[in-house]
Amino acid sequence: MTSCRSAPTATLAADPLPNRPGTPPAGDGRAIHPRWLRIAHWLNTLAVIVMVTSGWRIYNASPLFGFSFAEGLTLGGWLAGALQWHFAAMWLLGANGLAYLLLTAGSGRLWQRFLPVSPRAVLDDLRDALHGRLSHADPRRYNSLQRLAYLFVMLDSAVLVASGLVLWKSVQFPLLRELLGGYETARYVHFFAMTALAGFVVVHLVMVALVPRTLRAMTLGR
Repeated sequence: MTSCRSAPTATLAADPLPNRPGTPPAGDGRAIHPRWLRIAHWLNTLAVIVMVTSGWRIYNASPLFGFSFAEGLTLGGWLAGALQWHFAAMWLLGANGLAYLLLTAGSGRLWQRFLPVSPRAVLDDLRDALHGRLSHADPRRYNSLQRLAYLFVMLDSAVLVASGLVLWKSVQFPLLRELLGGYETARYVHFFAMTALAGFVVVHLVMVALVPRTLRAMTLGR
């Protein structure tokens, strides 16, 4: 999902982002993604796979809507087993996600890669994407659509963990339960947050398929 909007040379030269500390120009031999980021990415990948598939099994035990997920796509085998997998993945996602946020903010990467995001820039990049004018020249630079998507998934993951805590220990988190509108509402919040995360993963995989060198960069750093 790594791309950047094509622009005239003069515009790129005036863009301060490539000159920010910790953002070396492409082709300088340095890693595109630091090791800690790659480790966090793949741990999150594992956590999300386990959470989604075990969550589908938990959902099937008490569906919110008039459908269920195919048993072959679920993890856990039965409700108690699925809950154990789900809670284990929840702690992994929460701890790893918190470490990622602290390192991202502390290293300055949060401001270098993901901020600022303006509605006008998002609309411009969306228009360019729809017209096939987004290039993939520099994997270190994120366009506004990518910034918005990554910031969204950070927020969505936080909502996912918060609503999951309410479903797991509703009595122990009364304030959080009330903020989410009660236990039953938290079930819907959790379901839609998980659906949004799964949707992000699908889009992310499509973009990786279109630009396969991003997989190498996230695996080997280059």
